[in-house]
Amino acid sequence: MEKDFDGRVALVTGASRGIGYQIAKKLGERGAHVIALARTVGGLEDLDDEIKSAGGQTTLVPLDLMDFDALDRLGAALFERWKKLDILIGNAGMLGVLSPIGHISPKDFEKVMSTNVTANWRLIRSLDPLLRQSDAGRALFLTAVQAQTCTAFWGLHAISKAAVEAMTKTWANESLQTSMKINMADPGPTRTGLRAKAMPGEIPDNLATPDLVAEDLLALVKPDVLETGRLYDRVSQEWV
Repeated sequence: MEKDFDGRVALVTGASRGIGYQIAKKLGERGAHVIALARTVGGLEDLDDEIKSAGGQTTLVPLDLMDFDALDRLGAALFERWKKLDILIGNAGMLGVLSPIGHISPKDFEKVMSTNVTANWRLIRSLDPLLRQSDAGRALFLTAVQAQTCTAFWGLHAISKAAVEAMTKTWANESLQTSMKINMADPGPTRTGLRAKAMPGEIPDNLATPDLVAEDLLALVKPDVLETGRLYDRVSQEWV
């Protein structure tokens, strides 16, 4: 297997399942030291076993993204060990309820915004100095088409993803004088637990697998990527 990420240090959120698991696995198999962050310890341990069996290395971080103090401490801990971070993949996210906007409870609204938006802001705040120490820092945040379509009853998901897109573009524009490239990707319909929750009647066999999606997204965090502040549509395979 090609070791095209050899020597890179990569942090992946939501790494215990779905797309995040597969991205982390492939990064580890291809030479990166993977810092895998997720709440589910069992999934992280499975990931660790797979990467180690392929000769790779991982650091497991069992952490709830709503533990903001822990996210603030993360950057200092990584600096102490590696002095840099080469890749950040903000994959973790929460669907929330599908409901008319006026029927969303404050508790549900705050939980989704905290997980999808505030946590990613805290990660940016904590890890930006480390990415600046890389010779080719790369950040990728996953988004969804609802941020543009604003589909009825998907308001909570749409609002949070639109905020992530605005935050990502702003960070990219603030980093134009650095070697960092900061982008977003819409993976499209994928056979994940989140998709099954949103579309319970859908036939999963017709959806792309997380493994296939992860392979496509890895190309977006390589050192040769020149785009920044852009959105990659995996289905059309175009920057938009």
